[in-house]
Amino acid sequence: MFRLLGILCTLLLAIATAIVVWPQFFRLEQTYPFAQLVAARGLVLGGFLVVAVLALLLLLARPMRGFAASVLIVALIGAGATGIIGATRGFGSSSLPEKTDSSIRVMTWNTAGEAVPAAEIAQQILDQGADIVSLPETAQTVGESIAIMLREQGYPMWVHHVQFNPDVPDGPQSWQTTVLVSPALGDYSVIQSSEDGTSNTGSVPSAVLMPVDGEGPTIVAVHAVAPRLEEMEDWKSDLQWIADQCPQGDVILAGDFNATVDHMAPLGVDGGDMGYCRDVASRTGNGLVGTWPSSLPALAGAPIDHVMASPNWRPSGSLVFADAGGSDHRGLVVQLEPAG
Repeated sequence: MFRLLGILCTLLLAIATAIVVWPQFFRLEQTYPFAQLVAARGLVLGGFLVVAVLALLLLLARPMRGFAASVLIVALIGAGATGIIGATRGFGSSSLPEKTDSSIRVMTWNTAGEAVPAAEIAQQILDQGADIVSLPETAQTVGESIAIMLREQGYPMWVHHVQFNPDVPDGPQSWQTTVLVSPALGDYSVIQSSEDGTSNTGSVPSAVLMPVDGEGPTIVAVHAVAPRLEEMEDWKSDLQWIADQCPQGDVILAGDFNATVDHMAPLGVDGGDMGYCRDVASRTGNGLVGTWPSSLPALAGAPIDHVMASPNWRPSGSLVFADAGGSDHRGLVVQLEPAG
């Protein structure tokens, strides 16, 4: 009886391991609670290693050796598979290549309202040489303050903004998204459907910017709702909307997706992660570096902030900020080169 129970427990553990390691195979990557578990692969890897250590200890008890050995094998397979996925996406790269005349740098940082001072955001933009900056949960007034500070340093940026429910006084800053764009990229404007909400993410705003003269990438500053149990359907709808913003063409997505590349498995087209757009961090050595929550070590967090680009851009580097500056998100900056 005990042996049969051990076999059953081992079988259940093997099934659970397979689902946690690769929920996409079972089409559960957007299903609660597997969506939440796969978001932090670093913690999953640590969990497998803890189970392996416990199984090693159980090997000391003679009656438990068979069961412990089978658990150990399953845990090591789970840890190994998770480690391989992590190594493929990258455990961390801390530098960007030299910027060339044709390259652009795109930065995103969910600043959690006014948790990060405008001066600190401006300094990061200067330090990173960012040409496009997506700032979910950042008020227009903060964006304008940043632009003034940058202008005084000889680094001008245009400020664009989308706000849900602007008629509500003192509404949460999660209802606002601000975007800064270098004049070197040309003139941009936010499309009407973003401003009035007729085509946008559902609970918190994204912003779609188009070049006025038609030359240059479409810029989408992304903010999707978090996958809480009561908002799973809204989250899925937001992700689908974001993927739809990257058809064939010249597009850059940047912001707080509240999703990892695992959650995007059904949304990519022709090798893309969201529509035709491809995640930069996972292609430049930072795919497993968590951007949220900043209270946890980076490899224990969830990489839910992204910059993605259409195939006419080649990712050449990425960097996750070591210091979150008071926000619950770490910032991310990437470098893109024209693919031609």
